[in-house]
Amino acid sequence: MSGPGIVIVGSGFAGICMAIKLKEAGYHDFVILEKAGEPGGTWRDNTYPGCACDVPSHMYSYSFALNPGWSRMFSPQEEIRRYLRACAAAYGVTPHIRYGRRVTTLAYDDATRTWTVTTEDGETLRPHAVVSAIGALHIPKFPDIPGRASFTGPAFHSAQWDHSIDLTGKRVAVIGTGASAVQFIPKLAGAARHLTVFQRTAPWVHPKPDFAFPPTARRLLRLPGAARALRYAIYWALETRALGFAVHPRLMKAQERLALRHLREQVPDPGLRRALTPDYVIGCKRILLADDYYPALTRPDVSLVTDAITEIRPGSLVDAAGAEHPADAIVYGTGFKVVDALTEQHITGRDGVSIQDAWKDGVEAYLGVATAGFPNLFFLLGPNTGLGHNSVVFMIEAQVRYVLQCLRLLSRTGARAIEVRPEAQRAFNERLRRRLDPLVWNAGGCHSWYLDVHGVNRTIWPGFSFEYWARTKRMKPGAFQLIP
Repeated sequence: MSGPGIVIVGSGFAGICMAIKLKEAGYHDFVILEKAGEPGGTWRDNTYPGCACDVPSHMYSYSFALNPGWSRMFSPQEEIRRYLRACAAAYGVTPHIRYGRRVTTLAYDDATRTWTVTTEDGETLRPHAVVSAIGALHIPKFPDIPGRASFTGPAFHSAQWDHSIDLTGKRVAVIGTGASAVQFIPKLAGAARHLTVFQRTAPWVHPKPDFAFPPTARRLLRLPGAARALRYAIYWALETRALGFAVHPRLMKAQERLALRHLREQVPDPGLRRALTPDYVIGCKRILLADDYYPALTRPDVSLVTDAITEIRPGSLVDAAGAEHPADAIVYGTGFKVVDALTEQHITGRDGVSIQDAWKDGVEAYLGVATAGFPNLFFLLGPNTGLGHNSVVFMIEAQVRYVLQCLRLLSRTGARAIEVRPEAQRAFNERLRRRLDPLVWNAGGCHSWYLDVHGVNRTIWPGFSFEYWARTKRMKPGAFQLIP
């Protein structure tokens, strides 16, 4: 058994940020356990054609590692992955990463006040603290459709894109029209012989103000303060979008008008336009950004099917209207098990209580970071810390700062463990529910991946991101109990 002081699980944006800030604080006794062979998280796993960020690059990056050299306003996947690798190397984090180490169990030992971390290959570590930085968008979700296993052609999820398969000239079925699908559908349209897109719910789509930064602009952004000023401008522009989210759904009307105008301008056919017009309040599901999605659907070699899929056969898909759609390949753009990403973890806390028992009434944490009964365990991008309007990297940095304050309190007091008080967690989540329930994600008339099986929003922060920054700026020691 080996025993680093801290184990970080995952080397995406959250894990690398935690590691960088630990080193800056003078703490070097930690390891990052990474299931894959390289860092990058979401930006390593998602390699589908057209994969890019839908938050402007200068905001979707660390505030302490600005990159004036982004090639575009919305950077492609490979560029973001390179940025993360460069940050890990520049800040001396890379030597702390252990690749090919998939964590299978986390178990707290009441006697020693330590965690036992077990990996798939049988390695066991005994750290004092664990930071879970596994992210939400990493467990692909497949629809439960009869006959799915009977399909004889290639079939894969967009997050597990099979680049060995050439879809050129094939009849391709795409299931799903979410954030990934609106990026890869335009790349498949025209290359495939025929593309059949199965839409369960029409997404709201805004224009994507994307453009390449010319060399002159990149040079200017290297001037002192220029990249910082651009970041501030982007942050506050995005933050104004939260008015309809955080205050009242009525304030989403301007966003809705923009989306409907975009749809009218890009889809001249009234029948297709009707099929692509959402029947719920904008913002209830994630608002998508695309300039090439609607035009792809207007092509003669692309069909949009809005009837549910009732059966998958060896070479076709059958919809609820009884129509059979031949297909040589299926691409699942059906998203991720977001809420399940945490509930499926094998974590045992104080007194042998499993995380599933602790969360039997629903996933919750204090500030999305700490859960009662699980001392010295911290979540990054935990429950209710996702955003629908701004960059989650901003949220990650706020959480990392908060975790460091918890660790400093441990160091200052000489305590062995720190645990959020159940009453503090309960009060925080009651306030959260009261604020979330009347807002667009619950009251907007849709069912999204933001909600759990009971229809409760366990994913999204209900306010402005600067509110979360303010709430996590200084930890309240009274919300926690120290264990000697």
